[in-house]
Amino acid sequence: MTIPQGTILVVEDMSQIRGMLEVTLRFEGYPVDSAANGQEALEKIEKEQPSLIITDILMPKMDGFAMVYHLRKNPETRNIPVIFLSATYVTKEDKDFALSLGAVRFLEKPIDTADFLLTIGEVLSEGPGTTPLPLGEHDFFLGYRKRLENKLRQKNQQISRTERLLKTLPVEQKPAFETLLTQSIEHRNEILVELEEIITILKDFKEN
Repeated sequence: MTIPQGTILVVEDMSQIRGMLEVTLRFEGYPVDSAANGQEALEKIEKEQPSLIITDILMPKMDGFAMVYHLRKNPETRNIPVIFLSATYVTKEDKDFALSLGAVRFLEKPIDTADFLLTIGEVLSEGPGTTPLPLGEHDFFLGYRKRLENKLRQKNQQISRTERLLKTLPVEQKPAFETLLTQSIEHRNEILVELEEIITILKDFKEN
């Protein structure tokens, strides 16, 4: 089968990682476009459908799980192959949930370039497939809430460990960990906002 020549859409909020993925793919001759979050990606997909989407999961505005759920609900975008990349959603339950949304592959960060390119080649050579029917709204939001609650616990543990460590470090070693703490708190706040939204949606299901 001929490898599709359509654009590969990279969805990643970290500019350094997004740039690295773009350069890697372009070096291999693939046409590439990119987006910084799920919402931006959906807007681009509306204008031009890519032949493959490579997406992070934890992103502001709209994360990878929500983006793929929206894609799978739309018959016109349902069969676009999606590869998830993640450094945080890596438990078996996370991966099972990702695959239940119709992802064709799941790769962990940090990315092994050779494995990454082999995976891209394999998925593109297979072409668009038939994905499973999208999850019902209740099942999606229930699974999504469990994933967010698990990440929130992990992030709170990371923040507590960093705060304890900062109390013991000499002044010259503190800046790097203070930056890490700030980033962890920002991520936790993003997860909290998403979780509150999901809990509200699930509450509405119970009331209706």
